This record gives sequence, structure tokens and C-alpha cells, in this order.
Amino acid sequence: MIALLTGAGMALLFSLVGTPAFIKLLVRRGYGQFIRDDGPTSHHTKRGTPTMGGAVWVASVVAAYFLTHLLMWIINPHVAGPSASGLLLLGLTVGMGLVGFLDDFKKISKQQSLGLTARGKLILQGVVGISFALLALAFPDENGLTPASFNISLVRDIPWLNLAFGGTVLGAVLFVIWSNFLVTAASNGVNLTDGLDGLASGAAIMVFGAYTLIGIWQRKYACSVVGPGNGTCYEVRDPLDLTILAAIMSAALVGFLWWNTKPAKIFMGDTGSLAIGAAVAGFAILTRTELLLAVIGGLFVIISLSVILQVGYFKLSGGKRIFKMAPLQHHFELKGWQETTVVVRFWILAGLFVGLGLCIFYAEWVAAL
Repeated sequence: MIALLTGAGMALLFSLVGTPAFIKLLVRRGYGQFIRDDGPTSHHTKRGTPTMGGAVWVASVVAAYFLTHLLMWIINPHVAGPSASGLLLLGLTVGMGLVGFLDDFKKISKQQSLGLTARGKLILQGVVGISFALLALAFPDENGLTPASFNISLVRDIPWLNLAFGGTVLGAVLFVIWSNFLVTAASNGVNLTDGLDGLASGAAIMVFGAYTLIGIWQRKYACSVVGPGNGTCYEVRDPLDLTILAAIMSAALVGFLWWNTKPAKIFMGDTGSLAIGAAVAGFAILTRTELLLAVIGGLFVIISLSVILQVGYFKLSGGKRIFKMAPLQHHFELKGWQETTVVVRFWILAGLFVGLGLCIFYAEWVAAL
């Protein structure tokens, strides 16, 4: 608990202090956001607002994580250092953040709202996601437990949805495809949500908060603690380190939201949204709650679905639309809702989804007693 509070406190401080310093740097260099011409006209006033703020969030998370482990080691040299699961999740977050940074930098350098091509972005996301999936099947601990499992999971692994095929190469290939789908879908989902001041940041704070609580519970009832014969135990590697990292990510976003709330002094850009989405998917994979992610991250799901439905119906109907504009948050803006109203109501939805996800997680444990 000391490590969790220490890490979260440092992440909050780094983000809260580092963001305005980064804003000044971006302003001096003229790195401002370009607004789509086909977006809501009210957004044109945001042109020139510094972007790539996600870089501060990523840096705060990395710094707080390693400094926390350093401080814990100084206090007690026998304490465990960074875990394989924690390092893998950090690598996934940083890697996807770099993809977003390339996209943001291309927009800025070309003075336009379009960055990497859709194909180019998907390829780079695939490289990061596949690398994470392959490494997550390695590094077994003393109990033979690897960071990720071949099985598809809801609250824990679901045996009858087994992708392993006895641990064959085919099972590994299927897992890599499934894992990469989750990472790509989640990163793009957060990216689509990041359209209004503070919307994605506030929602992600709640999602990371949920994984903090899940990690605490999984640590308490880990099979290595209560025994593998207990039907309610969790076969999750490094639950304590994942809990610390989830708390750090949530706290760092709180510090960033201070500057990102309306009127935003800085946008997270693809640097932040892709990194956050990848981290969310990484937690789902490493905590064995992959299908539960669709509930905990329900806001990201419905916003992504609004884009899929809009594009699909537009093509099938020959130009008709379901929504006034997609993603969904812009539909309500065009219906006359104030931006702050949309953001707060969508935060409420995000909180309800997170609450439902935690209820499902706990109800499964109760039912297994």
C-alpha cells in the first residue's frame, strides 16, 4: 500500500507540474493543434492549442514507476523490483505512445489535421501489439505462470474458450491475433473518444481506477497466496505491481486533466490517446479480464460503435447518416448540448460502465464461493 500511494503521489506531482512546463515549450515552438474542417464549427476556436500532451503523461508514469521501485529498494533491499508484467505493460504504453507521437508530429510539421495514413498507423500499432503479445507469453515465474494466458478470459481464464491447443504454435498465433485486436481496438477507441476537452482523460481515470481495485483484490486472493486449490483464487502474475502501475496511470491523468479540462490548455493528442488505450488493453490481458474490458471501457466501446455504424450505414444507404456526426459526442454537440454538458454526461456513463464491470467482477467471485 505504501508503494501504491507513493507511486500515485509522485505521478500526480510530475504530471501536475510537468504539464504547464511542456505547454510553454510547445508554445515557444509553435506546436499547436489543427482542427478538422468537417468537425463542429465551435472547435475552430481551439486551433493552435498545444498538443502532444500525452508525452507528459507517459513520462510521468515511467518516472513514477521506476522511482517508486527505487525508493522501496532503498527502504528494503530485499523487496522485489520491477516485475515482468509491469515492464511489459510499460513497454506497450511507451511503444504505442511513440506511434501516436509520430502521428502528432507529422500533423504539426505538415501544418494539417491529417497525420499518418490509416494503413501506416495500423502497421505500427501491429508491430507494437504483436511484440507485446509474444513477450507476454514468456518469462514464467517460479510457479510457471507467464504474464499472459492463452485462454480468453472474462474475470478469470475461461477453459472452454481455450486458444492454447495444448500449447502449440497455432495456439500462440491465435493468442497474438486476439491480443493485437484488443490493443488496436482499445487504442483506437480512446483515440476516437478524445474529441472534447477532458473527455478521454476523465473516462480513463475511472478505468485505471477500476484496474487498481481489481489488482488489489487479485493480490489478496492470488493462487500463490491462498493456494491453487481454492476455486476463488486468481492465477495472475505480479498483481501487486500491476496495481501500483494502474494507480500511477490514474493519478498521472488526474494531474493532466487539471490542464486538459475546458478550456483546455493542452490536448493529449494521439501520443496520449493511443498510449492510454494500449495500457487499458494491456491491463485486461495481464489481469485475465479481457472480455470484461468491453464493460469497464464501455464508453470507448459505444463511441467506437457509433463510428462503425455511421460509416457502414453511409456506404450502404448511399449517403444517409444515423447520427448528425460521428464520433457520438459530436452528435450531441450538434444537437445543441454544450461541450461541458456532453463531457460530464459521458463521464457519468463511463462511471456507470466501470461500476457495472466491478459488480460483475465481484459477483463472479461471490458465486464461486
